Amino acid sequence: MPHRELDKPDTTTARDHVDEGVVRGLMGYNVKRAYLVLHSAARQAAAEFDLRIPTFSCLSVIVRNPGISPSALAELLKIERSNLVVMVDELETRELVSRTQMKSVRRRFELTATVRGRRLHDKAVEAIAAAEAACLTALEDEEQKLLLTLLNRIEGSMAD
Repeated sequence: MPHRELDKPDTTTARDHVDEGVVRGLMGYNVKRAYLVLHSAARQAAAEFDLRIPTFSCLSVIVRNPGISPSALAELLKIERSNLVVMVDELETRELVSRTQMKSVRRRFELTATVRGRRLHDKAVEAIAAAEAACLTALEDEEQKLLLTLLNRIEGSMAD
């Protein structure tokens, strides 16, 4: 008897709706899904400046906090010191930041953005902000502000 095609499951038709189950009702799952959209857009925008998001984050904090110590930077960004060293080395090699000995404690260093680093940072900020804005068009300005406030509150609730 010949093999019957009817016995095979039909894999060529796509389902119009896939039920994700209870996960769509979980906050973390939805935050992650939104993060994936926003992070992808930001990553592409940062790549135009040969930056990765973690490296851009380091540069951004250094721009706003001239003289910050590497340990304070690592703590603020929740980055392992060994990973931070690699990022700071990259920024320093590209002449975007300078690392100098602290005058008060010679064993410690401070990080400062160079003029070149500040200029690149400002351009990257514009591009990343535009990429994020394109992802957030479904939200009104007030909703975006509220979402940011709520996300910061969630993070802050774990700090205590």
